[in-house]
Amino acid sequence: MEQQPTGQQDQQTQSGLPQVKGPEMNDRDRINDMLATEKYLTTAYNVAVNEASSQQLYQTQMNFLTELHQCQRDLFTLMQQKGWYKTDPANPQFTAQAAQKFSNYRTQFPYS
Repeated sequence: MEQQPTGQQDQQTQSGLPQVKGPEMNDRDRINDMLATEKYLTTAYNVAVNEASSQQLYQTQMNFLTELHQCQRDLFTLMQQKGWYKTDPANPQFTAQAAQKFSNYRTQFPYS
């Protein structure tokens, strides 16, 4: 049996205001939490890679970092596909200008 909205919910429905979400997590919340965790982990692993004391440790952490970045990308893509993470498309002209600007900086780096 389906419950009818009552009280505050009924007022929100009648007024056209969005209903307030309860404390329970839905799929969007879970995936968003996972994406935030992946972002946190990649930040931490970036520091760990920079401070690796041996080549073996460096390579192991780089492998983890690469996997974490892929997981983060997969979660981002999933959220975009479901309409839960909206981004504006990049303007090709601005993208080309930014790429040119930063490629010109390359001459200033010691390892270009």
